[in-house]
Amino acid sequence: MIQSIVRKNAYYDSVTLMLISREMKSIEGVEEVLVGMGTDLNLDLVRNLNMFDANLESITPNDLFIAAKFNEEFVTMEQLVESFEEQINRKKDASAGDYRPPTLRSAIDHLEGANLVQISIPGQYAAEEAETALRAGLHVMMFSDNVSINDELRLKKMAVEKGLLMMGPDCGTAIINGVPLCFANVVSRGKIGLVGASGTGTQEITVRIDQLGEGLSQVIGTGGRDLREEIGGLMMIQGIEALLNDPETEVIVLVSKPPHPTVEKKIIDLVKQADKPVVIDFIGGDAASIVDAGATPCLSLEDAARKAVALLRGEKVVDFDGFDASEEEIEKLVSGSAAKLSAGQKYLRALYTGGTLADEAIKYLGDHYPIYSNIPLTPDRALANLEGLNGHICLDLGEDEFTRGRPHPMIDPLTRADFFKTHVNSSTAVVLCDVVIGYGAHENPAGAVAASVSEARERLKAEGKDLVVVASVTGTDKDPQGLDQSIASLEQAGVIVMPSNAQAVRLVDLIMEKVSA
Repeated sequence: MIQSIVRKNAYYDSVTLMLISREMKSIEGVEEVLVGMGTDLNLDLVRNLNMFDANLESITPNDLFIAAKFNEEFVTMEQLVESFEEQINRKKDASAGDYRPPTLRSAIDHLEGANLVQISIPGQYAAEEAETALRAGLHVMMFSDNVSINDELRLKKMAVEKGLLMMGPDCGTAIINGVPLCFANVVSRGKIGLVGASGTGTQEITVRIDQLGEGLSQVIGTGGRDLREEIGGLMMIQGIEALLNDPETEVIVLVSKPPHPTVEKKIIDLVKQADKPVVIDFIGGDAASIVDAGATPCLSLEDAARKAVALLRGEKVVDFDGFDASEEEIEKLVSGSAAKLSAGQKYLRALYTGGTLADEAIKYLGDHYPIYSNIPLTPDRALANLEGLNGHICLDLGEDEFTRGRPHPMIDPLTRADFFKTHVNSSTAVVLCDVVIGYGAHENPAGAVAASVSEARERLKAEGKDLVVVASVTGTDKDPQGLDQSIASLEQAGVIVMPSNAQAVRLVDLIMEKVSA
């Protein structure tokens, strides 16, 4: 049976509806179900799932729908609607008593003294709201994506003229005056300021700074397109200038993928004039111009954190490209891991939820192995060129092709769980994962990875084989999920947990080298 219902003018946010869809799909007798707003994207998904019917013909983006394919012997549409009502009411109860202004203008009027607006609405509406906020003299953090690059340029120019921050579009991480925004971790306040064009890269640096005993003054996001030629690094430059003028900031860290050359020159010229130490991690970029500017280049995200802390403390700045553990401990891990594996197990499966962490892994491992990816180093290493699963794979599961119609994998671990089932098999030697905790992330991502690892091990056990799994946790002991609890969950499932993504990648490199010998 295929059936749908429509509720006119009933708005709910997309992530909530995606999560409810997943819960309803687990009901006995349900083959497929999708709960969403009547956007073109969602209707395309319904058509692709062969659940489109006449009820959906006249639906608008302001209307809610439930479309389902189910077996009437086990469940009815009425019961599915009841399930939806139960779950949505639980969420309403959790936020009962909160005032929910119907418009941005009413929110500004209600919360007197507010100076920042966070925007997370469909991209086609986001630019207009951002302009309203900027004209009202408010900083903006725009989590929304699918905003045109022309709108981004126009909004950032307006922000610069007004001396405001316009973080985004597609800005996933910031910490302003100690308040974590979107995907961010609970870190100590301190004297290191950061401007980042990458979300998980920013998170990795901030949590390592916290773990080294220092803290952050401000963490400013720019959005992923800011360093493209069209935008010109407007918000990166605005952020640098803000931190240079901030008396609480003594050391500045910049992190992004390599900027366009014209944008890099602007940033380098500004850094040359800085009266504060600057650490720059243009991931995989050329260090020569950074050194020429009098700034400190980095080998990894962890290395950036260590160097920022050293500069703050007046200590000698050195490259860190090793391990916290001793050589003997690492050799024991490598030998023990390799001994678990059988003939024919030779491939790497790196399954990341954080794009910058995946990028860091590919750039390091790609010098030693042909790594196929959806974010490849070179076009010939694109997934389309991989024959079957016979090759090393590193995936950024947060990219658009994997999040179409479902939440980001940092919110919903089901995407990675699915890839464990489809991509981890008898030829897999090592699985490499990130676990990102903190605000915005799933309530227990480590537990989800542990469950996937246990399932994969049971599957391979039937063939007389085992598996090596290496992970790192991006988070702090102050995060809601807890760093120690997350590490314990992984280790109980037999996962080797390293202190950072860089150290996890280096360990995997040594294990793969041993396996290939």
